[in-house]
Amino acid sequence: MKTPKRIQPLIDDGLVDEVLYQLMSGKEATVYAVRCGQDVRCAKVYKEAMKRSFKKAAEYQEGRKVRNSRRARAMEKGSKFGRKQQEEAWQNTEVDALFTLAKAGVRVPEPYGCYDGVLLMELITDDEGDVAPRLNDVSMSAEQAIEDHQLVITYVMRMLCVGLVHGDLSEFNVLVDDYGPVIIDLPQVVDAAANNNAFSMLQRDVRNMNEYYGQYAPQLTHTQYAEEMWALFEAGELTPDTQLTGQVEVLDGEADVDSVLEEIKAAFAEEQARQERIKDANEL
Repeated sequence: MKTPKRIQPLIDDGLVDEVLYQLMSGKEATVYAVRCGQDVRCAKVYKEAMKRSFKKAAEYQEGRKVRNSRRARAMEKGSKFGRKQQEEAWQNTEVDALFTLAKAGVRVPEPYGCYDGVLLMELITDDEGDVAPRLNDVSMSAEQAIEDHQLVITYVMRMLCVGLVHGDLSEFNVLVDDYGPVIIDLPQVVDAAANNNAFSMLQRDVRNMNEYYGQYAPQLTHTQYAEEMWALFEAGELTPDTQLTGQVEVLDGEADVDSVLEEIKAAFAEEQARQERIKDANEL
């Protein structure tokens, strides 16, 4: 196929030999299968901010630290230089998260580097070399759903152990190969300790997984892993080896009407977001 303009510099520098085909085009990037020597990898070409449709980006970037004070000031002012730095920070966040999570025991694609808005990383395939499907395109038995759900929850917990929350976890950004689920799409990952929205995002991530796997094993929809792991995280007691139960203790007392209303609003908003994700996936 014709080489995309953004990938040509990687070919010129010998990082990529050939662009094979387009894998997908989403709200934040277009992904291609590329040949690098004897290996087939994927190149994620991030879309520019004005062309990217990822909603509420500022909400995800809250609490992110920029080491260089000049860059931080430029980003706050919104200058041309600042916008460029903000784009690089958005892209580098995914690279950093991939390295961090791989070390933490979370199954993610292996990253090879980010070059001027193009992330080179492992192409997840099955044993026959075909591209692994998204979770949304996979059906399974109740037993398999329970097993894979436990794996995903373990990955979410390990992410939280290193202070990260995916923030946009759903059946559309989990791949499934012959060894189980693989977490993808991490540029919006949030700092659990510094972002005021981290807990609600964690709840949404876990709820999405509960509901998807719950289609095959309904008992999973009633679990409370997000609340359990967050309580342990805040108490400084969450570790990669913590054995979660999926249950939290409910204290007796009068119902908090405001909290109930907030839960209803959150559920409504999440359903709208789910419908949008389905619409976006169907357009790919």
